[in-house]
Amino acid sequence: MSHKPLQPGDSGMSKVLIIEDEVTLANNLADKLRGEGFTVVTSADGEDGLEKVRAEHPDLIVLDIMLPGLDGLSLCRMVRRDAATAHIPIIMLTARGTEVDKIVGLESGADDYVVKPFALGEFLARVRAVMRRAPGRPVLQDELVSNDLQVSLTGRKVFKGGEEVKLSNKEFDLLTELMRNRGVVLSRDLILTKVWGYDYFVDKRTVDVHIRWLREKLEQDASNPRRIVTVRGVGYRFEG
Repeated sequence: MSHKPLQPGDSGMSKVLIIEDEVTLANNLADKLRGEGFTVVTSADGEDGLEKVRAEHPDLIVLDIMLPGLDGLSLCRMVRRDAATAHIPIIMLTARGTEVDKIVGLESGADDYVVKPFALGEFLARVRAVMRRAPGRPVLQDELVSNDLQVSLTGRKVFKGGEEVKLSNKEFDLLTELMRNRGVVLSRDLILTKVWGYDYFVDKRTVDVHIRWLREKLEQDASNPRRIVTVRGVGYRFEG
């Protein structure tokens, strides 16, 4: 059964950036989208893809998670942290299909998540659904605030009581994940995946070490934490 081609009035979109290192799949998706009237730009790795996001100003990004160089999750977070690109809808493509993988992808800023292998008709339906939701999309907040703690997402700076607190990149990423999920318990496995990424193999104790460092910098009494609470046998929760 044929689908009605997408009309300009259906979405207000015309340019799609496909960031996918599987050449055959990227070409098939590009051909399908061009048949629907889109202009399509492609990229085969994360660094080049990020450059094209900034240079091409696409109306939609189709993003593979497993990319050479900069991985898709990290790229997605970088797009969302930049006020100039934060509004762009993103559909993630991945061979990973577990519930945790989907949660990580969506919480990293993706609008939808498609598991390989998939039918081109399904893909087009996802594109249509994301496009219908895109108009009027609010720009993501630039600041996270909790009592005397302020976090600038685009500036990647943290202030406590008005004074800047110096954090490493991973400490910053860990803190923002905890604050974005305030009141929710995040397991060590989920934290590792969201902060360190799929392809970064580290011991779970790395999370504990970084939590300890954050407490030393942010808690009034690191031995009796009030902000970042341990949930025994599970993980950590930000109380604010």
